[in-house]
Amino acid sequence: MDQVDAIVIGAGAVGLAVARQLARSGRETIVTEAQTAIGQGVSSRNSEVIHAGLYYAPGSLKARLCVRGKELLYELCASHGVNHRRCGKLVVAMNPAEAQALQTLQQRALANGVPVQWLNGAQARELEPALAPQCVAALLSPSTGIVDSHGFMLALQGDFEAAGGMVALGSPVDSAQLSRNGAPHRVRMADGSEVAARAIVNSASLHACALARRFGGLAAAHVPRESFAKGNYYALAGRAPFSRLIYPAPTDAWLGVHLTLDLGGQAKFGPDLEWLDVAGADQIDYRVDPRRAEGFYERVRHYWPQLADGSLQPSYSGVRPKIHAPGESAPDFRIDGPSLHDVPGLVNLFGIESPGLTSSMAIAEEVAALLERISQ
Repeated sequence: MDQVDAIVIGAGAVGLAVARQLARSGRETIVTEAQTAIGQGVSSRNSEVIHAGLYYAPGSLKARLCVRGKELLYELCASHGVNHRRCGKLVVAMNPAEAQALQTLQQRALANGVPVQWLNGAQARELEPALAPQCVAALLSPSTGIVDSHGFMLALQGDFEAAGGMVALGSPVDSAQLSRNGAPHRVRMADGSEVAARAIVNSASLHACALARRFGGLAAAHVPRESFAKGNYYALAGRAPFSRLIYPAPTDAWLGVHLTLDLGGQAKFGPDLEWLDVAGADQIDYRVDPRRAEGFYERVRHYWPQLADGSLQPSYSGVRPKIHAPGESAPDFRIDGPSLHDVPGLVNLFGIESPGLTSSMAIAEEVAALLERISQ
């Protein structure tokens, strides 16, 4: 049986970042990926936004890792020539109640060490003249940006392979038998072969919870129940009316239908929030229903009243790997290491949704720190 220092399950942005970190620290590392190319899951179905860290509870993993990950991401983009743009974002308020929500958001941003600038309505419309005339205030987040997510993942893969790592595509993991006695863990592949490893990092995203239930030796109490929340995106026909990302003032756990830009200047709106009634990730239907666009027009016209009828076209959808049910408070990232479940060398990554892409390299640092005591 082949043996390596570490196996990372899942070749999305987080899995590749973790593998890169481990390989650069001298560990012989393999990434196993069920699909035949990297980044075909959650990492290829998001808004490609580099988040600043405005929204997350101070002291949470999401807040800390988003802010740190943002710095690392911008550095890697600059050093590796990954296409990106620090375009900035406006979070806009259309009435006094929304302005009050912006004040709360401003305080949270400051607590998280995220730079923001308060603008009155006239200042906001000076930056973005297409904003609705009733805009009374806005928060400018200058460190928000956009990135070519696939280019970013290719850069991570390149660094990982340069450090001696290997990505095994088309290699789904079936299960694992965990060890607590110092022996290596045994990872069983779907084709029946096995690989021994001192460390296992479960970065299987939508499949992470289901996979962890097939880890012999991991107590069921340490695996959360997954839920799947679909977000649909609609592209704007014609020229984008804004040069920055535009988000409505937050009114609940969902950030609302916002306008994002791609690196070609195309505007898209989304995501909405559609909880799926499916038993597992393999049952997800990613098709975008054109009829759902009807609900977008009113929300978008709240801050951009010139949106014309019929100008939104179905684009794509993504699904978030949530570990809470509808109506429950959204939990923090779960980076479950040996101190939690008492399995040496195992790290499960649960609920790594937004801002997972932005946080990926900081998550990698966190995982490597949890595993640093493993003998090499």
